[in-house]
Amino acid sequence: MQAAPPAPVTTARAFSALPSTLAVRPPSLTGALRALEGLLLRGGQRTARRNAWTAVLEDRRRARARREVQSLLEAAAAPGPQAT
Repeated sequence: MQAAPPAPVTTARAFSALPSTLAVRPPSLTGALRALEGLLLRGGQRTARRNAWTAVLEDRRRARARREVQSLLEAAAAPGPQAT
């Protein structure tokens, strides 16, 4: 007696065997923007833009620190009772 030939694997059955973690999710807005940036800008331009943005954030951080120190110096120089 011969064994029956194996049943062909259907597309639906093959995909149903995949774990749900492999499901394709639509790209997030951030991912889509990064992909678009990658298409429009070449490596050097992308690096320059990221470096410029990092410099902007660093300037903002330094300005915030400078304002805090300035307010502390003004409070220390002002006459009257000081909070502890």
